[in-house]
Amino acid sequence: MKNVYMIGIGLIGGSFAIDIKAHYPDTVIHGISRKETTLDKALELHLIDKKAKLEDIKNADLVIVSIPVDATVKLLPTILDYIADNTLVIDAGSTKKAICEVVEHHAKRRNFLACHPIAGTENSGPTAAIAGLYKGKTNIICEVEKTTFKLQEKALDLFRAIGMRIRYMDAVSHDKHIAYVSHLSHISSFMLGKTVIEKEKNERDIFDMAGSGFASTVRLAKSSPAMWTPIFKQNKENVIETLEEYIHNLQQFKELMQQDNFESIYNEMESTNHIKQILNGIK
Repeated sequence: MKNVYMIGIGLIGGSFAIDIKAHYPDTVIHGISRKETTLDKALELHLIDKKAKLEDIKNADLVIVSIPVDATVKLLPTILDYIADNTLVIDAGSTKKAICEVVEHHAKRRNFLACHPIAGTENSGPTAAIAGLYKGKTNIICEVEKTTFKLQEKALDLFRAIGMRIRYMDAVSHDKHIAYVSHLSHISSFMLGKTVIEKEKNERDIFDMAGSGFASTVRLAKSSPAMWTPIFKQNKENVIETLEEYIHNLQQFKELMQQDNFESIYNEMESTNHIKQILNGIK
């Protein structure tokens, strides 16, 4: 794996670049971005070795696409047009159905592996990239049977080297499940932040009272709207379904409060405490 091309060099792409360099020191990392300032910063931080243009990927052994999912849908067919027959292309998008559908009938569909590494922070851009981001994290691979076996093995060798766990899933199931465990939590965080900010306009002391619970719950509200709006758009139906269930539970909690039914509130919370065992089991 001599020549790796990163299309997008923020948290996800930059962290991949760091880990690839650590495990494959002879690899040359090429960076591609719409913004020259992003490439300059990536060079300064030694995330990439060289700047590149999209047409340069004809020389790639591996192309990693880590840009917003709407941009991936638009650009992925062109990427496959440019690559050589033995090039592997992987993406890191948080939705999979639309991405898989757009290249379903492409002549080089076999060169593409649809991935979603379940890793990240609320930060973005090249400065957010960190070493070891993917160690111990799950990587969802969709439609693996549509990627040629030799290129599957190349991808799996990389994922194992940087410490990732692999899970296989169809794209439709992926988008449905991820709406619950990722997309809903981001919406909740954004809306909690919005609620508190609006209240703070009239009550200036509110942030002085904010503790670690508030900080951890609202952390995801610092995430990039440029990344998350396309995710919500592509996964609209599943996100709406999760929101309806979430709103129902909130409304039910409110009704219990209004009824002074704190025994039921206690029971609801105690039942939900079971999530501690579930989360401990997946660490």
